[in-house]
Amino acid sequence: MAVFGNAGGGKSTLARQLAIITGLPLHFVDKLPFEDDEGSVLHDEYLEWHRDLLAKDSWIIDGFGDTATVWERCGVADTLVHVDLPLPIHYWRVTKRLLKGLFVYPEGWPKDSPLWSNTMSSYKALPRCHRDLTPRYRQLVTDMAASKRVVHLTSPREMAAFVANVRSEFAAG
Repeated sequence: MAVFGNAGGGKSTLARQLAIITGLPLHFVDKLPFEDDEGSVLHDEYLEWHRDLLAKDSWIIDGFGDTATVWERCGVADTLVHVDLPLPIHYWRVTKRLLKGLFVYPEGWPKDSPLWSNTMSSYKALPRCHRDLTPRYRQLVTDMAASKRVVHLTSPREMAAFVANVRSEFAAG
């Protein structure tokens, strides 16, 4: 299962909920660059990690990584979950994460990641992603709908309903 979309949309929270419900292993692509002692992972190491992960039978992957790997991941995943909220909601949620982060480190945020500079990077990325990637994501889910389970979530209410549906599916067996 690939979970993707613009910054601040609630992808990580959604992916955590789905992992708890389904029991599938969860991997955060955006946490990877902060996992080694020097604060980064070489791109070749990332590509090897990504390739090894895609070869496994089941997974939930949340995040972007880079353009090539997000498309590769979506091609391999049997389920695509596109979080595609209105842009103001993305801005609000990035802001909310920053404000909350002043008191409690955001859950799922990469360890020792600079909250302020990453928030500023998110603000810069939001309009670019909305302009350049979001239309491509929308086309991807349209194109893949015939061959994969595709979920296109356009509101917080739809996100909550999707989680409830998945919970019901797994409770039913």
